[in-house]
Amino acid sequence: MIEKIEEIYSSFKNELNALSKQAEVLNLKAAILGKKGSLSEILKGLKDASPEERQKIGPVSNEIKKSIERDIIDKLKAIEFDEINEKLEKNRTDFSLRDSLRELGLQGGGLHPTHQIQREIEDVFLSMGFEVLDGPHIEDEYHNFEALNIPETHPARDMQDTFWFADKKHLLRTHTSTIQIRGMKERKPPFAFVGPGKVFRSERTDTTHEMAFHQLEGMMVGEKINTGHLIYFMKTLLKAIFKKDMEVRLRPGYFPFVEPGFELDIRWKKPDPKDESARHSGWLELLPCGMVHPNVLKAGGVDPEKYSGFAFGLGLDRLVMVNYAIEDIRLLHRGDLRFNKQFASF
Repeated sequence: MIEKIEEIYSSFKNELNALSKQAEVLNLKAAILGKKGSLSEILKGLKDASPEERQKIGPVSNEIKKSIERDIIDKLKAIEFDEINEKLEKNRTDFSLRDSLRELGLQGGGLHPTHQIQREIEDVFLSMGFEVLDGPHIEDEYHNFEALNIPETHPARDMQDTFWFADKKHLLRTHTSTIQIRGMKERKPPFAFVGPGKVFRSERTDTTHEMAFHQLEGMMVGEKINTGHLIYFMKTLLKAIFKKDMEVRLRPGYFPFVEPGFELDIRWKKPDPKDESARHSGWLELLPCGMVHPNVLKAGGVDPEKYSGFAFGLGLDRLVMVNYAIEDIRLLHRGDLRFNKQFASF
């Protein structure tokens, strides 16, 4: 009986290799393992065999049955894979070719303007030796507030209308500064990195405010890092963005995670609302920055007696609005293709 079982398996393998359709494979399975299948019919005869024969035949038959089932599954997967590749090859379109898009009547796409400028800024900092880090949208209270020198009773928490979860311990991050804490814990000074991403605030929306918007935080920590380093890197960034040297100024500003803290403004020319033909210069508030507070360095596992650093935060949506003269931030988040297609790459 064992010889018959092995013959069935050998014949099955030969037949299976020649099949190319899923229906054919399933029919073969039924012919072997079905109620009236060849293997099933032989195994019915075990009831007439002696206990010694059943002890020998049983394990062999079970192993061959399992092998047949595995072979069937592998064959079905292989056929499905081949069918998918065949369909892909027949319907293949090279979307990287503009002519192909035109033939199909499709319009060229592109990155959202916020992501375009994010990538541009990332490239600038990568060229200066910075890393680009990421972090979770859902944060805990420690990383979002306490580690950034904002304890529970700190009035700065009132400045950030927050989306809390039911446990009152987790929230949608209100700034990308949380990436700084996680980045410091994973590195030893000196280091430099930026962390872009989406942040969330529970506030009314208008032309300049949204509940969800984009920031890019940056940090450099090492020995003897000072405000001069901060100004140099900020001017280098702004020159890359605006394609010219930008005049900047620092004004005192309060932020719990830096000391001293500054508001960085740029000299900006804009149309006079009373006379469209005239232009006047003014200062445009662009980004908060400063020297990293010793408490924040400690929270990140860095010795503030030995190391210092600067940090900054940049609102990407505001930068896009300035760059493209967009007057309403809500246009950036509306998902309106009529707006987005203006920034298509081709």
